[in-house]
Amino acid sequence: MTDKQSFGKRWENYQASKTLVFWACAACVAATVVVGFVWGGWVTGGTARDMASKAAIGARAELAAALCVSRFESAPDAAAKLASLKASDSWKRGDVIEKDGWVTVANIKEPVAGAAILCVERLMEAKLPPAKGISG
Repeated sequence: MTDKQSFGKRWENYQASKTLVFWACAACVAATVVVGFVWGGWVTGGTARDMASKAAIGARAELAAALCVSRFESAPDAAAKLASLKASDSWKRGDVIEKDGWVTVANIKEPVAGAAILCVERLMEAKLPPAKGISG
């Protein structure tokens, strides 16, 4: 008869060496780390801090822009100011909003960074009733 064993028998009789087990575990750890960082969305602590900082700055600008639009629209001469803002050059609009103090939050001297641009974008889409004496 033949001395050739079946695959199942050979699998049962196989005993891996400690070296092979160690390198197999090391390869699994390395593969897990690579897959986690490349496809799993893992990030380092520094990257997470940077992402949180950018999110906080963006949220602060969004809040200041929402306050800017609300204050601008509730101003007594909002329609006239909006018409004047729309008539100004597009690259000067953010400076106009900052200069007039629309994006400055109470008890803070400097305007919130990035809020003027967001405020201008929202105001350009705003529908206000026309000002008296201005046809449009």
